[in-house]
Amino acid sequence: QVQLVESGGGLVQAGGSLRLSCAASRTISSATVMGWYRQASGKQRDLVATRSSAGVTNYGDSVKGRFTIARDNAKNTVYLEMNSLKPEDTAIYYCYIRDLWTSINYWGQGTQVTVSS
Repeated sequence: QVQLVESGGGLVQAGGSLRLSCAASRTISSATVMGWYRQASGKQRDLVATRSSAGVTNYGDSVKGRFTIARDNAKNTVYLEMNSLKPEDTAIYYCYIRDLWTSINYWGQGTQVTVSS
């Protein structure tokens, strides 16, 4: 069983920054996509950013230029650097890892990010 442990959420003023971290309890496979999705109250879960083990990144349109995803494969950890935060970034942020060999998806428990205006 794999556990994803997220940290770094919290309350920040508009224009501020936060850094999220997500550590997997073990190495999943040699080919993964790691990333973040978010879900605002009453809305669907949307892509924030992902990064594959090959280095390919993908960002949601609303965060391009403001958020940066990085991963440390040796630590089984993915990071999300969030800058120039806006109130509309308020959501629960979920860590996500997809094993490309098995097509199994793993999700974290979520961490709340609240941006005040």
